[in-house]
Amino acid sequence: MTSEATPDRSVLLEPLALGAVKARNRVFMAPLTRMRAEQPGDVVGDLHVQYYRQRAGAGLVISEGTQISAEGKGYADTPGVHTSAQVAAWRRVTDAVHAAGGVIAAQLWHTGRVNHESLHDGALPVSASALPAKVRTSLKDEQGRVVRADAPVPRALETEELPRVVEDYRTATARAREAGFDLVEIHAAHGYLLHQFLSPTTNARTDAYGGSVENRARLLLEVVDACVAEVGPGRVAVRISPIGRFNGMEDPDGATDGLYVARELAARDLAFLHLSEPDWAGGPALDDEWRRELRAAYPGVIVGAGAYDAEKAVRLIEAGLIDAAAFGRDFIANPDLPTRLATDAPLNEQRPETFYGGGAEGYTDYPALT
Repeated sequence: MTSEATPDRSVLLEPLALGAVKARNRVFMAPLTRMRAEQPGDVVGDLHVQYYRQRAGAGLVISEGTQISAEGKGYADTPGVHTSAQVAAWRRVTDAVHAAGGVIAAQLWHTGRVNHESLHDGALPVSASALPAKVRTSLKDEQGRVVRADAPVPRALETEELPRVVEDYRTATARAREAGFDLVEIHAAHGYLLHQFLSPTTNARTDAYGGSVENRARLLLEVVDACVAEVGPGRVAVRISPIGRFNGMEDPDGATDGLYVARELAARDLAFLHLSEPDWAGGPALDDEWRRELRAAYPGVIVGAGAYDAEKAVRLIEAGLIDAAAFGRDFIANPDLPTRLATDAPLNEQRPETFYGGGAEGYTDYPALT
């Protein structure tokens, strides 16, 4: 009787050059919305300092989605990086991560139509086009409990407004560096604003930002170029999710469009491309044929995320199809996840009822290995 050899997990602990910085290992912490920002002001606090410090052993910590502007806020109690108070608060977090030997990126976030008018004094959310969103966002009731609410039909951003949106991303990049972040990751995935421009199902524009994939990708690439001009290509990354459905997004040409975007980003020599795969949200797993096409389109560092375990990460790294793997919910429950994965140690049980909102419970009270 024969048995399969246990895969060598040591590759997960190998360092990785990541643009302007070096990751200590290839187990990254994925961006995780937790809805615990302090009010007033959408600022991070003492709990965030502890939470991120606990997970500084990741090769790269990617922050929760962080508003680039007041307009970009689409969920209750999520932090921003567009005010002086927010920048100062984040500085405490990045200092703590650096003191623990870690590297941290700020995920720059504009939710677009995944939003609610109650967050903006009755003003409608913005998007590529004024199409029914058919999505819900998360708010909080008077008792502080998380509730789900239908997003309204957004208003379409006017062409003359788009330079201001690009400037918001550039300014957020500058403020992220002021706050001590090593990198910024532009969120162009999961049905948020930049993805809304990319997808033909949410973009019905007739100007230079609609129609062909070259036009639909224009806003994203202008944002990338503005951020690169601010901090250099080695400190900028982009997250995409070209295949799959999330936040009401239908993306029939996502596989082809995603490869176009990857080629354009490869020409800009960024820190990395972050691929969010569809299976984490119940979609089909990607096949290796498309992964090989992505690798041909983007020869730089690729970070994979989505229903990963150690075996999947090791297989794809050794095959040269990704360079690192980002873990989300497993990192919530296991602050020392790289060590656990590399040594095949048991994982803590997750508590999904505490993922969104609340305090220390389910946030900073998960134990590390003893």
